[in-house]
Amino acid sequence: MSDTLTWNDPARARAFAAWLAALADGEQLRSETVRPASADASFRRYFRVDAHDGTSRIIMDAPPEHENSGPFVHVAALMQAAGLNAPRILAWDEARGFMLLTDLGTETMLDVLTAAPHASAATDAGPALPRRLYQQALDALLPWQQASRPDVLPPYDEALLRRELALFPDWYLARHRGVAVQGRMRETLDQTFDLIVTRVLAAPRVFVHRDFMPRNLMIPPAGSAEERLGVLDFQDAVYGPITYDIASLMRDAFLSWDEEFVLDITIRYWERAKKLGLMNFEDWSSDFGSFWRAVEWMGLQRHLKVAGIFARITLRDGKPKYLADAPRFIGYIRHTAARYRELTPLLKLIDAVEGTAAPEGWSFGRM
Repeated sequence: MSDTLTWNDPARARAFAAWLAALADGEQLRSETVRPASADASFRRYFRVDAHDGTSRIIMDAPPEHENSGPFVHVAALMQAAGLNAPRILAWDEARGFMLLTDLGTETMLDVLTAAPHASAATDAGPALPRRLYQQALDALLPWQQASRPDVLPPYDEALLRRELALFPDWYLARHRGVAVQGRMRETLDQTFDLIVTRVLAAPRVFVHRDFMPRNLMIPPAGSAEERLGVLDFQDAVYGPITYDIASLMRDAFLSWDEEFVLDITIRYWERAKKLGLMNFEDWSSDFGSFWRAVEWMGLQRHLKVAGIFARITLRDGKPKYLADAPRFIGYIRHTAARYRELTPLLKLIDAVEGTAAPEGWSFGRM
């Protein structure tokens, strides 16, 4: 990543310079050290700036015509109240969309995991870094869920679930694959989506981060007194199914684990959640299998959504690196669809589109 800040809008560049200059003395910032920190799939950008005490801060650039930073501020406060290590807001120019935040570090959980041998996840001998990090992730997830209460975050309701599911046919199938989604294919998708929504809405409701995965969990800096993983990218949080965040954590967008490790961590989550009273629903507290099936159905909704989102980000926003990870989600979809008889039509549809099996019985047009 270049150390030079680039601005498409000269007026916004001037506004940023004026805002930073006004803050620099009070916050002890070294304005000349501002450099890019990261960008995400939205219009938000993040910069890092050093302070005179040797620490650093994060600056969020979120143009208000594209991004509403109010939810970020709201959810950050909820997370801090729940005991999570979320960034603190030091200054916010709401009108212009600039924000100064505490810096949770430069290394994500994903960075550490991708640099470590994955074999250690499935062994009991020696240090098991992945298992330790995922248990730390649960240390953040469970208090977040335990702090849940209704009417605080937007509901993850049927309308939102269906809007998300529609991204798969609209963007992945029609725009990316060039498939005319009509006739029998449309019927299969509609029937499958009805099943998914029904299953998902049956689950108990909690606070849902909505993108709880290693890419958004930060490793505390070396020498820091902080031991908790930092939590980022939470501005889209909702009040929804308890199964969502654990499904998101274990079926990641950028990292895949074998079934044994996924089950290991999910069982650890389930056991801890039971003790907190979070599994008091139907037979979940006594039957992990029942809970696991609910997680798989929730995961399926997310996998379909993300495949559509990655196609949209590539085709609409010109960020092709996201679509490169779409095959991972197609694999997740196939894996789940192959386990449930009700999802056999979806499996056949995916195999026909992807060419992973003979498209027997299917007839669909290319756009």
